[in-house]
Amino acid sequence: MKTETISGTDTEFDLIVVGAGCAGMSAALFAAIEGLKVLVVERTQWVGGTSALAAGAMWIPNTHLGAGSGDSPAKAARYLELATEGRTPAALRQRFLGLGPQAVKCLEEHGDLPMRAFPHHPDYMSELPDSTTWGRVLECLPFDGRQLGSALGLVRPPIPEFTVLGGMMVDRIDINHLLNMTRSRASFAHSVRLLLRYAGDRMRYPRGARLVLGNALVGRLLLSLRTRGVPIWTQTQTENLVVRNGRITGLTVSRDGQSIALTARKGVVLAGGGFNDHPVYRAQLIPPEVTHSPRADSSPGDLLGQVLALGARLSEPKNSAAFWAPVSVRRRSDHSIAVFPHFVLDRAKPGTVVVNAGGHRFLNESISYHQFGERMLKSGPYGRRNAVAYLIADRRALVKYGLGMVRPGGRGLAPFLRDGYLVEAPTIEALAQRLGMEPSVLKDTVARMNGFARDGVDSEFQRGTTVYQRHLGDAAVQPNPTLGPIEQAPFYALRLQPGDIAASVGLVTDADARVLRGDEVIEGLYAAGNDMQSVMGDAYPGPGINLGPAIVFAYAAVQAAIGNSFSTEAETP
Repeated sequence: MKTETISGTDTEFDLIVVGAGCAGMSAALFAAIEGLKVLVVERTQWVGGTSALAAGAMWIPNTHLGAGSGDSPAKAARYLELATEGRTPAALRQRFLGLGPQAVKCLEEHGDLPMRAFPHHPDYMSELPDSTTWGRVLECLPFDGRQLGSALGLVRPPIPEFTVLGGMMVDRIDINHLLNMTRSRASFAHSVRLLLRYAGDRMRYPRGARLVLGNALVGRLLLSLRTRGVPIWTQTQTENLVVRNGRITGLTVSRDGQSIALTARKGVVLAGGGFNDHPVYRAQLIPPEVTHSPRADSSPGDLLGQVLALGARLSEPKNSAAFWAPVSVRRRSDHSIAVFPHFVLDRAKPGTVVVNAGGHRFLNESISYHQFGERMLKSGPYGRRNAVAYLIADRRALVKYGLGMVRPGGRGLAPFLRDGYLVEAPTIEALAQRLGMEPSVLKDTVARMNGFARDGVDSEFQRGTTVYQRHLGDAAVQPNPTLGPIEQAPFYALRLQPGDIAASVGLVTDADARVLRGDEVIEGLYAAGNDMQSVMGDAYPGPGINLGPAIVFAYAAVQAAIGNSFSTEAETP
């Protein structure tokens, strides 16, 4: 499906945006709000990119939505400097923190994107000074996709394994109600409304039309762009940037078999999702152990080679070129590959432990998913990485919390056991044998975990010792909500591996998101989202540290395009 047709003056615009993810659609919306004539070109059949698959969290401190949290610009700046160890350009951090509240207010007041702050979501490095427990993490309110009409089909569908009943999207509030529907009248009523709404949607649409999480953000952005008449050309391949006298003045694209020259009077914004699917740069920057990703797989970096040939450069990775998460992989019935990111639902819950291929613990299971992935890619004993690991749980934990793609409740395990996604055994020793481990090693590991559970203290890796880590556990379990005995047979295991969820390395820009050639700006060329170097470097301070900066620097790029630059001098990292 294509949203617009080519005619007449459709080839001349003020601003052209490459990519229809959160960064690209936000840039287009900000430009339209400023009265610019803007075009979005997207190579796939959908809009949303990885943003549509994500939780939709946006880390943007000190907005009006977080009023009352006790946060301040000075606190946010200190936390961000400590979290990044000061390795990112100070001007980028300053621009992000200073412009963030303005960008959010603009989206709410002029872009029809109502948001809210999570009532409780600690920063991931909550042990650092000036971290917060709420106020910095925002999300869009659920969205009625029926407002899009037939354009609902343009929104990239969510990861199927994150839906229920074959396509019903649910957020954390819905999940709690569904799990408690037999124990609470309020939860029963909420669940019945969800189910009836979904049934009605499926009679009219091929998917549920109630959008939450990243789909809600993308759906609202799409509606706002359509309301303003902004064309989005899907299934359109970028070919070349048009350069005149060193300035970017347009773009050539391929669409419906035609090569089309487009004019961009104020420039081009690159928001194509990063380097992660570029065949050369992926091989250079992503470790070979990382073979699967839960991303949208739509970031080939079509223009990257030309941009670098113009004198631009990629930022230098300090530790990692990407952000990570542990994932589990399973082949679906249609032979496609499901890649499930283990963000929050299982790995830090009581009654679980993660071990390497030898049966040894090698990390704190309750650290952030990025840090978890870093530990998997870090060399362990004998120089070997722990890129193959196993999440182990007893029957009680599996039933209560689920395990990866296995839902809570403990029913319907046969397909998962049959294809090997889930491994089951009557004893820990038997489970070790099935996983190719020395039984005594895994038995000792579990015995130590059971001792930690009794005392509430993990003396080995300090699991559950920070506000964020306890947030991932089960508040009903005390004294440590992340620790519980692993003792109720049968026992289960599933295989984990590291997956890349976003790029941290990107094009070097100034604080206005203008792409740099050495110390100078390449006039008319901007980068946002994962095409731009991360303001976080390779640190992961909190949820939404990709989407938050994507929105803010999209706003910065548009402000620079209309002449509201942060400074006249570009600062290099």
